[in-house]
Amino acid sequence: MSRKNTHTLVRLLAASPAIFGMFSAYANEVQKVEVKGQAAAYDARRDDTATKIVVNQEEILRHGDTTLGEVLKRLPGITVGGVQGRGGDVRMRGLGSGYTQILLNGEPAPPGFSLDQVSPEMVERIEIMRAATAEYSTQAIAGGINIVLKRQVQNAQRELKTGVQVENGAYGAVSTFQLSDKSGKMSYAMSGNLLYGRQDRPSTVVTEGHDAAGREVLRRVAEDGNRGRLLAIGLSPRINWNLGAGEVITSQNFINIARSRGDAPETVTTVLGAPPRYVATATDAENKMEMLRSDLSWTKRLEQGAKIDAKFGLNYAHRDSGLGQQQYDANEVLALDRDIASDFSDKGWSTTGKYARPIGDGHAIALGWDGAYSLHDETRLQRETSTVGAPIANRDESFDATVRRVALFAQDEWSVTKQWSVYFGLRWEGIRIRSEGNSYAAIDNKSSVFSPLFQTLYKIPGSKNDQIRGGITRTYKAPNVASLVPRRGIASNNSPTTPDTMGNPNLKPELAWGLDLAYEHYLQGGGLLSASTYIRHIDDITHSRVFLVDGLWVAMPVNDGAANTRGIELEAKLPLRQMFPGWPALDLRANLTRSWSSLSMVPGPNNRLDQQTPLSGTFGFDYRFDGLPATFGGSLSFQNGGPVRIAQNQYAYTGVKRGLDLYGTWKFTPRAQLRMSLANTLRQDNVSASSYVSADGSRLTDTTFTPTFLQLRAMLETKF
Repeated sequence: MSRKNTHTLVRLLAASPAIFGMFSAYANEVQKVEVKGQAAAYDARRDDTATKIVVNQEEILRHGDTTLGEVLKRLPGITVGGVQGRGGDVRMRGLGSGYTQILLNGEPAPPGFSLDQVSPEMVERIEIMRAATAEYSTQAIAGGINIVLKRQVQNAQRELKTGVQVENGAYGAVSTFQLSDKSGKMSYAMSGNLLYGRQDRPSTVVTEGHDAAGREVLRRVAEDGNRGRLLAIGLSPRINWNLGAGEVITSQNFINIARSRGDAPETVTTVLGAPPRYVATATDAENKMEMLRSDLSWTKRLEQGAKIDAKFGLNYAHRDSGLGQQQYDANEVLALDRDIASDFSDKGWSTTGKYARPIGDGHAIALGWDGAYSLHDETRLQRETSTVGAPIANRDESFDATVRRVALFAQDEWSVTKQWSVYFGLRWEGIRIRSEGNSYAAIDNKSSVFSPLFQTLYKIPGSKNDQIRGGITRTYKAPNVASLVPRRGIASNNSPTTPDTMGNPNLKPELAWGLDLAYEHYLQGGGLLSASTYIRHIDDITHSRVFLVDGLWVAMPVNDGAANTRGIELEAKLPLRQMFPGWPALDLRANLTRSWSSLSMVPGPNNRLDQQTPLSGTFGFDYRFDGLPATFGGSLSFQNGGPVRIAQNQYAYTGVKRGLDLYGTWKFTPRAQLRMSLANTLRQDNVSASSYVSADGSRLTDTTFTPTFLQLRAMLETKF
């Protein structure tokens, strides 16, 4: 991005309080209507037959996080991959990327969507679904997370949050706002955020080679840099029209625009053995991204308690990227100059609908559909030059892909007795992916899954606080476009641990049967003790295997046998003052997850699912000072890693990750407070490794050491 554009958005951040002030001035002329009423006694987690954990907005905003990924890492049974404190793929049940279904307003997240694009202020609630239901996609082997953007407008609201943050000397600024009101039968709301951030995140990669006798024959040390900056704008406008007689039309939108630029220098020092072809690399990258999601929904209440819901949505995503790379040989001569320009777009539509009504004694029947279509276009132009005769690869690639998804479902929630309820669901879902490109033959990949689903809730007689849950589900994980398209991704220094990448058009979906059991004990004052267990049997497991093709190493996803995974989860919530009047105003919460898995086609030991987290836990507390308008709290998280045998000759290792986040708030007035946050206070290095063992017994290992840094945030929160 140009310096001019950077300065423009920084000025917008600085001016946001003044802009918001104009909204506030207007708000003073509007009569504010405050709706007061008795809080509903209904508790979704406690009373719904289908298991669900609902996280409200107060919990979402507690730590002053700037992205939703930071919020999710503290929730029960959820871990985040990648380097601690920097976001990553979201996982449930310890299972790696792709096994957890991410939903946005009840629908599969559109292409190009990232949780880091969502400001926590835009979210009304988060629903964690440990077992699949027919209404939502059953691409949820580990479970599902539904991000519900703000919809309901209870009263007029004007809120502004403006703050700064710093990490390793790199500063950033963030500003978020909320604007909502009612006028007759119409209500409207606007949520938005402006973000400017810089980063400086170095890492070190140590490459070691050993021969069949275990003697070290190769050692290289690569010092990698990662510096950059990001500018992003997010908006979530919505309008509700109450047409009367139980009929409502809602327009819900999500817009995100981002610009980023960075450089990643690398220098390789060879201590033992032969140096690589390129001993230094300078990389500069620039990305421009726009995303739009727009939904129009209609709700109509009918006689005898019946209800119709229908929604039609449009989505659009576009990314324009440029990369320049210069690679130098051992004589410090520019050996290869590479320029890559790529353009990606994805546009499509989706539709969902449901008819629900009570029938007979205690039955709640629902029938519905879920469909989507998307068109993916991508072009990639690569040009390389060399003055020393290094191998070059000039590429001019383009491809398109269409994804069609359709599903039909039926479900019945039956209250058999006052203590016992059951849920039955049936869902058929089919996906067809077609793709054509100028560098590969046409692809036509079709799959469909029929999913019977059962869940039950039993409230133990004689006790108002104890209940048991159970569930049996059929779920799956379908291959995505990127894993199917056989386009070659080129590695800078090709090796078994840094191979080229390529998709596999013959991939089949992974199919799973699951069993879930849970015991819940509810305490007075909102406390909770819970223990649950789960089992999953997965057929046609997909993992990445490395092959030697025409003298170059290539990683490709393949279906390879079955996997079994199981685990236990423990959770506790103890609001001490609400449970025991007169005690300190201290809320305690904790969760612990232990997971195991094994692969049928990979010999042990450690033949578990790649990226699975075997042990994770979180302990958190919140303390409200008596006599002071202040709150203090924190969250300590832990993720164990360890060695993994991915395939016959592929191994990986992930180190232990620990994180301690602290926050404090001071309320100056009922409408203004300061929130201070310290994230990643332990500053623990992140360690990961990848190994390949050849047929002759020699081993090559890459170990990455990534230092992490304290993140400090200060946020002024005001309401008008």
